[in-house]
Amino acid sequence: MAVYALTGFSLVSLLSFGYLSWDWMKPSLVADVATDPMEKSLPPPFARPPHIIFILTDDQGYHDVGYHGSDIQTPTLDRLAAEGVKLENYYIQPICTPSRSQLITGRYQIHTGLQHSIIRPRQPNCLPLDQVTLPQKLQEAGYSTHMVGKWHLGFYKKECLPTRRGFDTFLGSLTGNVDYYTYDNCDGPGVCGYDLHEGEDVAWDQSGKYSTFLYAQRVSKILASHSPKEPIFIYVAFQAVHTPLQSPKEYIYRYRSMGNVARRKYAAMVTCMDEAVKNITWALKKYGYYDNSVIVFSTDNGGQTFSGGSNWPLRGRKGTYWEGGVRGIGFVHSPLIKRKRRTSWALVHITDWYPTLVSLARGNLSNVPGLDGYNVWPAISEGKESPRTEILHNIDPLYNHAKYGSLEDGFGIWNTAVQASIRVGEWKLLTGDPGYSDWIPPQTLTNFPGSWWNLERLTDGLRKSVWLFNITADPYERYDLSDQRPDVVRTLLMRLVHYNQTAIPVRYPAENPRAHPDFNGGAWGPWASEDDVEEWEGGGEPLKSRNKKKKCKICKLRSFFRKLNTRLMSNRI
Repeated sequence: MAVYALTGFSLVSLLSFGYLSWDWMKPSLVADVATDPMEKSLPPPFARPPHIIFILTDDQGYHDVGYHGSDIQTPTLDRLAAEGVKLENYYIQPICTPSRSQLITGRYQIHTGLQHSIIRPRQPNCLPLDQVTLPQKLQEAGYSTHMVGKWHLGFYKKECLPTRRGFDTFLGSLTGNVDYYTYDNCDGPGVCGYDLHEGEDVAWDQSGKYSTFLYAQRVSKILASHSPKEPIFIYVAFQAVHTPLQSPKEYIYRYRSMGNVARRKYAAMVTCMDEAVKNITWALKKYGYYDNSVIVFSTDNGGQTFSGGSNWPLRGRKGTYWEGGVRGIGFVHSPLIKRKRRTSWALVHITDWYPTLVSLARGNLSNVPGLDGYNVWPAISEGKESPRTEILHNIDPLYNHAKYGSLEDGFGIWNTAVQASIRVGEWKLLTGDPGYSDWIPPQTLTNFPGSWWNLERLTDGLRKSVWLFNITADPYERYDLSDQRPDVVRTLLMRLVHYNQTAIPVRYPAENPRAHPDFNGGAWGPWASEDDVEEWEGGGEPLKSRNKKKKCKICKLRSFFRKLNTRLMSNRI
């Protein structure tokens, strides 16, 4: 039996906080996939295709919204959610690229080759070009499509850029982590470059503007210049509230009583983002879009607790397959919803937005077979049962294998050393190493290193490689039932085997030194030549071998620039 070391909080504390509620969705025990994802499109009863605004925030924790009991002020999000439909059984992925790829393609990452980690700035990798994207389908349906914010789906060649993947316009960053004012991003010591782009050009002139404000202003500008008589799709992927923790001082001042500095800055960033959403909503009303609009709000993964985020009372954090890493904040706000002002416990996953939004747009889904998402609009708007009964959180064959996992522990059908997780009905199974597994209440009362002032830590389980939870009855993953219910474990392992048979090979190429911003005018951007692309995609020799032949020239150039810079600095001093 697991032994818990509780410091500061207990199960009684959870009750006092009002978090233990058992009125969660109660699907069947274990079931096969019940409904074909293509059983999607009953024509929506709208006179015109709706305007669609999809807002995605970065690293916002499950607890970090007012209506989840947070001490962070989010009046706009609270109001929009209260007047719409709150999605309280909503799942995302544990890190950036996977969530974004599944939103844009409607497919699990095992079906796009992106099942391991993120796309890094120097990798010759991007969202597979054979995938028909959500904005491309909306363009086919007559929509004007625009993206504002963080891309993080690869850019090594121009064909990977947002404007080549279905967006008419783009203002934002290509990498995953930039300064909010200078838009600089360093991918390791000395590997730094500027990353703000307007279309396919570097937006040098926008430097110095706080990104949250800049992006909201761009959305307003797009709405002002477009006609509300024509359908529009705007994907707003805020950089907030990812590190670095930066915010205008006036927002930080509101949280001056917070003892934890990281939490204070983080809270300021969340509130600033909330006001940006307010400005976007105001623009929708001002320019005549609101009455025929659908606003979707989603986080991209769990909060990073080391950087001020909180997923309390869920277990785990960003980068893990515990609920704190994969259960998201989500809601839909629209005058077009039939049953408003309610909370939905329908099972929804980020892949579902693709078929749902294309169906709302009266688009054609018949030419994109094999989607993993479902049209969940009837569940959201009318309160009907969700067509989704299970979620593959992921199978990552490259992640560090668990030391104590084995094929034997997986009934001879699954190697439990492999990192994987699946939800079927009310059951959730994890194998391998799911990631950091503690419960971390909000870090508001102290400034100790790490902020673990009331950490609840699991003190055994280090020799395990299989966990089973009844998520309906135990949403905080406190009671592992893998020993008591081997029948359920085996059934869910069989589902993993099924999904693994449909997976395509992982695409995670070695980094290429030619991606260095120094060779691209000081900015991150496409760097592969047409000859390179033909060679790599033509099945030439391994990337690492090819790099060795050219690396020496690049190293010499890099050494030359370092020496030149040193001389210039010496002369300046």
